[in-house]
Amino acid sequence: MKTEKQQTAVEWLINILRNKHGLSIDLYSEFNQAKEMEKEQIIEAWNIRAKIDGVLTYTDNRTAEQYYNETFNKSINNKG
Repeated sequence: MKTEKQQTAVEWLINILRNKHGLSIDLYSEFNQAKEMEKEQIIEAWNIRAKIDGVLTYTDNRTAEQYYNETFNKSINNKG
């Protein structure tokens, strides 16, 4: 079963700036830096959740990196 990737807040902003406001300046490196920061925050939150849930009750055995990649990993060059 294929699930559609979710959009992070940074990806949403990039799409708004490109599609609705015709972003014409190149902010690629700044967007990548923001996406990397956001990725680190998502992974940190996942790891905190895992620690809170504990080993015995934690049923999702994916790593934080796997969760991020399966849920959010899209290139900022992809539109929509």
